[in-house]
Amino acid sequence: MNLVLTWLTDPAHWAGEDGVPHRILEHLTYSAVALVIAAIIAIPLGLYVGHTGRGKFLVVNVAGAARAIPSLGLLFIMVLLLGPRLSGDAAFVVPCLVVLAVLAVPPILAGAYAGVEEVDASARDAAKGMGMRGLQVLLEVELPCALPLIFSGLRSATLQVVATATIAATVGLGGLGRLLIDGLAVRDFGQMAAGAVLVAALALAVDLIFALVQRYAVSAGLTGRRTASRRSRPKASADSTLITIS
Repeated sequence: MNLVLTWLTDPAHWAGEDGVPHRILEHLTYSAVALVIAAIIAIPLGLYVGHTGRGKFLVVNVAGAARAIPSLGLLFIMVLLLGPRLSGDAAFVVPCLVVLAVLAVPPILAGAYAGVEEVDASARDAAKGMGMRGLQVLLEVELPCALPLIFSGLRSATLQVVATATIAATVGLGGLGRLLIDGLAVRDFGQMAAGAVLVAALALAVDLIFALVQRYAVSAGLTGRRTASRRSRPKASADSTLITIS
């Protein structure tokens, strides 16, 4: 811990292109782009499968198989396949983003699919009874009800991607993985440990942000906050009545 604190409190490690703020920005950029790509693919697909029931077997098995793919091995394969077809930094950035997106797709897909599938059938029937068509039922009934599980999938994917984005450094890119790779090269264990601590702290911070967004994006009726507030009101009124009588 002394080595970690010494390294983190050194002002020289917080300035310039090799400084911690710049590495964090690079790390977040890789992670955010990969998550956006994965969400664009997985959320519509998960909503479609959950709404129609088509492709359920394929989606479940593909998502399960994708979780078992070794990220580092896949990265080297992507570099070998895509690298010669691209130029400059793109020869390494694109394969890295592909690998991180592949890692993020399964939890997001599972969350979207499970969220729609678990919507109460009576809510669907009521929406259809009001004259809503299939797309309207999906967007106005199923999607809002599925938001808790969709956010759960996004948060799980975010934690995995932020923790795994360190592999970008193995192919010469930036991010917090550089602290691990460069520290290993010179046997600077304080730098390596500091890099690991920063990755963990960044993952927790991003997850906390997602939790706050989820709190305000999801209906209070789905999270139970409204029910809890209603239960607390009668008790408060009863206490005030007792005080008034006394």
